[in-house]
Amino acid sequence: MSDLLRSIDSPADLRRLSRDQLPQAAKEVRQFVLDSVSKTGGHLGSNLGTVELTVALHYVFNTPEDRIVWDVGHQTYPHKILTGRRDRMTTLRQLGGISGFPVRAESPFDAFGTAHSSTSISAALGMAVAAKLQGSERHSIAVIGDGALTAGMAFEAMNCAGVEDGKLLVILNDNDMSISPPVGALNRYLAQLMSGQFYAAAKDVGKRVLKNAPPLFELAKRIEESAKGMVVPATLFEKFGFNYIGPIDGHDLDSLIPTLENLKHLSGPQFLHVVTKKGQGYKLAEADPVLYHGPGKFDPAVGIQKSSTPAKPTFSAVFGDWLCDMAAADPRLVGITPAMREGSGMVTFAERFPKRYFDVGIAEQHAVTFAAGMACDGMKPVVAIYSTFLQRAYDQLIHDVALQNLPVVFALDRAGLVGADGATHAGAYDIPFLRCVPNMSIACPADERECRQLLSTAYERDHPVAVRYPRGSGTGIEAGKDLVRLPYGKGEIVRTGKRVAVLAFGTLLQAAKPAADALDMTLVNMRWAKPLDEALIDEILSSHDAIVTIEEGAIAGGAGEAVAAYLQCKQQLHPVLTLGLPDVFIEHGDPAKLLANVGLSPVGIQSAVESRFY
Repeated sequence: MSDLLRSIDSPADLRRLSRDQLPQAAKEVRQFVLDSVSKTGGHLGSNLGTVELTVALHYVFNTPEDRIVWDVGHQTYPHKILTGRRDRMTTLRQLGGISGFPVRAESPFDAFGTAHSSTSISAALGMAVAAKLQGSERHSIAVIGDGALTAGMAFEAMNCAGVEDGKLLVILNDNDMSISPPVGALNRYLAQLMSGQFYAAAKDVGKRVLKNAPPLFELAKRIEESAKGMVVPATLFEKFGFNYIGPIDGHDLDSLIPTLENLKHLSGPQFLHVVTKKGQGYKLAEADPVLYHGPGKFDPAVGIQKSSTPAKPTFSAVFGDWLCDMAAADPRLVGITPAMREGSGMVTFAERFPKRYFDVGIAEQHAVTFAAGMACDGMKPVVAIYSTFLQRAYDQLIHDVALQNLPVVFALDRAGLVGADGATHAGAYDIPFLRCVPNMSIACPADERECRQLLSTAYERDHPVAVRYPRGSGTGIEAGKDLVRLPYGKGEIVRTGKRVAVLAFGTLLQAAKPAADALDMTLVNMRWAKPLDEALIDEILSSHDAIVTIEEGAIAGGAGEAVAAYLQCKQQLHPVLTLGLPDVFIEHGDPAKLLANVGLSPVGIQSAVESRFY
């Protein structure tokens, strides 16, 4: 690390640099991002793409007094490096370390917590209106990118922002296109011209003058829109009430800084369109932005290398294989994902069944109602969605799917703790929020084989069913290639013991086995959180003194509480110990350590049971 980067401990230090020093500062920040992520793992491509934009924003605006809201939050490593967290990058996404996303409690420069997408414009607009009501001149900037503008919430916010006159700047970080040099030079000139006071004043004067001659005003308006439309996609955003500037090269500081300086002095909502490249400055990431989106540790000089040891298939891969096999067997099957093709294991399905594959973008609400519409007309939709993202479509799940009792399968990936991504991505709440919805069922497979079997079971049902499974791999058991179904709503006794019975919901069955062996407890694989296998529970109650429930989900409202409620209904006095995720947001870190910290390791489970019943 050079003396230049070492001298920047805050944006105030950055603003003391000369303009000529900024390219070198950006170069060193980019190298620091690459070096840091290669040692810790994390999001890489998106962060390499925002280096110059980050430098320009902190150079032009008076942060943290001026607010910057980053959307989505995995493009903020350069921001963290420049805002006093450079030396903590070695702890990135590790237990007790800094988050991979903006966190208000972590730094005053993190104006708003963002890890799910498409919230930035709403939040920044709220801040702009608050500043106006408080008589403050501070600016509010939303940096939205990586497909986040596809979500309806972003457009809802723009629709509202267009009628406000606060100091709001929306920056679209567009990294799905490139600008050739001639076009880039032209757009640099146009962006500076269109963001300047002369252009804005001339436009206002022209409008005032021509308002008195309506035919001329309409003609001038049409000419302006047509002329701008030839060089920039301005019309859509200006219809929302924004002054559109761009597109400009997001890696060109000589374009970014003058444009941002000009925009600071304009009133009303401003929209700046910048074009960046994922992986900028690191050729391997530029060539394969998907591979380098969120890598683990690697050697930057060599790049990401495939392991010679075959990895155990992940639950996502098990789902992807099942989806292809079921699609081959049933032409009614359609697969739907809200921009999670790779993460949800749908790459092969998209290639083999392109006409039955639908990526709707970051639009979870639309994904669910879209599935409902297809189910109404005889198709069999499978919605592959992360547990935490389904929260965003809860209204649609209730009113559009469950209320109409439509046969939609929800493949809930990332159920339970997710490790380095932390609380925003943990699938902690799906059992509680699904369990209370009529017509919904919830399957909790204990391993890869059961995951495939329960997906088949869910697919054959004539009502909505969610199958929840964790991130990563399980025991390594062979999932198989058949489409065998398991009995609906039925569990099984895995081990017969004495006195205490452990009812396990999902993959924590494996962690409960050593405790069951050590204490000679009965171990039950419940498989279904809804409906409960009441006949099996009755059988257990007749021969045991106490019940323990285990789930990798929130205890509050979870499967354990469902069991306790059933016992109360039956007027059974058996004590129940519910083990699961406590009523707190669990931070990022190694998943095994996080589970151990909340008592869900084999040792923790045994200790909790011993202290209560032995």
